[in-house]
Amino acid sequence: MLDDADIARALAVAEEAAGVGAAVVARWQGERAAGSELKGAGDYVTAVDRESEEAIRAFLGRATPEVPVVGEEEGGRRGPTYWAVDPLDGTTNYLLGFPVVAVSVALVHDGRPVAGAVRAPFLGLAFSAARGAGAWAGGASAGGGAGGRNRLSVSGRPLQRAVVAMAYPFRNKALMARYGPALDRVRAEVEDLRRAGAASLDLAWVAAGVFDGYFELNLSEWDVAAGALMVEEAGGVVTDWDGGPGYLRGEILAGSPATHAALLAAAAATPASP
Repeated sequence: MLDDADIARALAVAEEAAGVGAAVVARWQGERAAGSELKGAGDYVTAVDRESEEAIRAFLGRATPEVPVVGEEEGGRRGPTYWAVDPLDGTTNYLLGFPVVAVSVALVHDGRPVAGAVRAPFLGLAFSAARGAGAWAGGASAGGGAGGRNRLSVSGRPLQRAVVAMAYPFRNKALMARYGPALDRVRAEVEDLRRAGAASLDLAWVAAGVFDGYFELNLSEWDVAAGALMVEEAGGVVTDWDGGPGYLRGEILAGSPATHAALLAAAAATPASP
């Protein structure tokens, strides 16, 4: 069982680890095509992804040698406690020169994220959260400089004014049989939709009240662990598409309480499998 001091230390480690990866990504700016390979439909890996993950793993190996690491590029083993690392969230954006990319690091304990950090090096953004201690943007400890930290809070906008972030399940388009009807229902109820292309940042922006909600299928735990914790700590609700706690499996509904309720209703009205 982790106590408050353990979680506070984990947060500091997560923030620094995300900063280590973000520094690697920033160094590669302008060399976007270096070593890029296609892993699957619309799913790329670059030398930047690999170098960022290697640097984060090396840092975490020194800071918390007893905690295993699971990363997007090198995998890893899970334990009761482990790090979930996305070294470059939004690789396609990176290859296109679109600056919505991020590094995400989260500590998962007993199946729940307890500390996490997201850094967007080309946007100058830093977000972090710790279980029971809130979610924050900026600040020295989160890599945001000397300007202080701002506590995050989800939006209070009514559903008809909500702007909801989303992403298509591009890795498995068969899932559109489930996703499409939910998308149509959400689109009919909210003001507008956005697709930025980096799940960790979409979730951080939900926590910050920029977006009102976010939904997606077929993600991985490193995509959502840190950002989902931020939404929860900012007063929002995060579940899987059945309304349960299993969002680390890769299907996620997140938002302010009102927006999440609408997303859950939309998901419940769709078939459970393609």
